[in-house]
Amino acid sequence: MLQTAIEAAQRAGQVIAARYLDPHHVTVKGYRDIVTEADAAAETVILNLIRERFPQHAILSEEAGGDELDADCLWVVDPIDGTTNYAHRIPIFCVSIAVLQAGQPVLGVIHDPMRDQTFVAERGRGAWRDGAPIHASRVETLAHTVVGVDWGHKDEVRAQILDYVQRVAPHCGTVRALGSAALALAYVAAGWLDAYFHLGLKPWDVAAAMLLIAEAGGRCTTIQGEPFHVNLPGCLATNGLLHQDLLTALGTAKAAD
Repeated sequence: MLQTAIEAAQRAGQVIAARYLDPHHVTVKGYRDIVTEADAAAETVILNLIRERFPQHAILSEEAGGDELDADCLWVVDPIDGTTNYAHRIPIFCVSIAVLQAGQPVLGVIHDPMRDQTFVAERGRGAWRDGAPIHASRVETLAHTVVGVDWGHKDEVRAQILDYVQRVAPHCGTVRALGSAALALAYVAAGWLDAYFHLGLKPWDVAAAMLLIAEAGGRCTTIQGEPFHVNLPGCLATNGLLHQDLLTALGTAKAAD
């Protein structure tokens, strides 16, 4: 399954990269939510390979929809995470593929087609980028951190995110909004971001990335510090060392363990 996930993500990445500079057909599918012809093309490549090799498995994909999270063996697919960036030719987006068993990720792959980088995690076996082990950062001081964030689609979500940014920004080194939740979370696993939070996540945004973070020694909880599950919209991911300090800065530490 892991080899298939890697192969599918990289094949889809080739499709996405080849179309990057072309004019895109953009369809509005919801409030501040778009899809391009490249999303559909990449998704077809991924789903066809999964169905060819594992016809008995369930699939949940952002554009095609699919099965429930409690399926025995479920592939969770985002053909392009960061479609708005892609449509505007901002080169920060990725392919995300995970496999869940009993609702828990057992493998995850995040592929960045513009940099040809592939982040991989397998439960209990660690996390890698292009075959080299990765680990969350060792930064322990909030003032030295780079904290990632993304805005979400809904007005009320953005208002809450803005409130949290205003609380955190005076205490951290800097704040970055990348526009791709899955790739930003992969950066936390790789130690390139020290922390990241988001309140508007979908399962395909986070299924692969939460396993990467866990296997790279980081920590992922709700914004209140409670156990995080793939079907929850709000996530705080850190290197683990900064987690309590960030909960305190966010003003949500009262619910933390």
